[in-house]
Amino acid sequence: MLYYIFRYLNDVYDVPGAGMWGYISTRSIAALILSLLISTWFGNSFINYMKRHNKVEMQRDAETDPFNTGKVGVPTMGGVIIILATLVPSLLFGRLRNIYMLMMLFSLTWLGLLGFLDDYLKARTKAYDRLPSWLKRISEFHGTSQAYREKNKNGMRPIYKLLGQFILGLGVGLVLWLSPDALIHEGGQLIKSTFTTLPFVKNHNLDYAGFFGFLGSWQQAAGWAFFVLVATFVVMAVSNGSNLNDGLDGMCAGNSALMLVAFGALAYFSSHAIWADYFDIMFIPGSQELVVFISAFVGALVGFLWFNTYPAQIFMGDTGSLAIGGTMGVIAMIIHKELLIPVICFVFLAESVSVLLQTNYAKYGNRKGLKLRMFMRSPIHDSFRITPKLAESMTQQGIDISRIPFKWIRGCMHENRITVRFWIVTLLMAAFAIMTLKIR
Repeated sequence: MLYYIFRYLNDVYDVPGAGMWGYISTRSIAALILSLLISTWFGNSFINYMKRHNKVEMQRDAETDPFNTGKVGVPTMGGVIIILATLVPSLLFGRLRNIYMLMMLFSLTWLGLLGFLDDYLKARTKAYDRLPSWLKRISEFHGTSQAYREKNKNGMRPIYKLLGQFILGLGVGLVLWLSPDALIHEGGQLIKSTFTTLPFVKNHNLDYAGFFGFLGSWQQAAGWAFFVLVATFVVMAVSNGSNLNDGLDGMCAGNSALMLVAFGALAYFSSHAIWADYFDIMFIPGSQELVVFISAFVGALVGFLWFNTYPAQIFMGDTGSLAIGGTMGVIAMIIHKELLIPVICFVFLAESVSVLLQTNYAKYGNRKGLKLRMFMRSPIHDSFRITPKLAESMTQQGIDISRIPFKWIRGCMHENRITVRFWIVTLLMAAFAIMTLKIR
């Protein structure tokens, strides 16, 4: 919005200083600063509001969460702070006619609303649990509240969350395919392309359409259909990985801020003709607006850490975690760097893989009449919080710890130490992802 106002003032009235707002650097830094201010100012007000309306987490079970039992009365839905602190600077300093900026604004809002609905259902159920017994009996007499509680005690059904992520991923892929503004610069002209960047390979472009050469004239259409499927998978995978990583104070917000810095660097290189030529990557005109959005996003996450680091004053909930991961997936697809996601989002990948292995291995054991586990706990960050009491409890439940393949991934660390070490891993992987532009 301000971009167009200042451009008008510069072009028509030649107002001194108005022209600087056309630079990506100026608008990005302004977005970063404003998002930091909004998240820290609004965060305090939002926390007080949630406490007044009793939208807080309940006492946690010492058997399953031995380090968090003192966290009582901590508000949730903190993702609202992150989303608002990202949207406002992006609307003010971004170019709202840019297709990529519009995609980012829509993606963040869509996933934020999806996560908010999930958190809202959980909060309503917990509010019912905190009712006095006589009020519960009245609600049970009418029949509606108890039915609601049983139906929504775990929030939104997973299938509905997956459906919401699927719809967004499908929409992103189709927009990149069909929009006349989503183009790359190749061979001196603007074209639609199913190329993606292939790490560690000289002239590292991989054409999805190349997989379908046997289809003849249908090759390009098949390549785009595959591209849309990849976009759908990426958005769903990264969104759920971010959601699983949100288990310790400051964990998801800190990791995500570092990942977004890497994506911001890649977006800037892709949007700059000279840098794109230097790194031999696709030149994507217009993708510089992603840098403005990412700067606002990073500022919002860092500001959120003011309240979310240990001991947390607020939890981001699914409102934040679903939106963070899914939005990063959209960024990766826009700049055609989705194959770098396993590197940049390595922590999210590890969390997701640990849960998939643990769940399927446990199901396999159930069919055999055994209680099998692949890790001591999952997601993987929980394996570093195993206390002797918890290990003894697992043995009493019939779990043979000696048969756990990855039982060496364990510890009795404080959650603050685990969080910072995961940040360090993310920082190393993000730096390595940037290095892959020259490691070929």
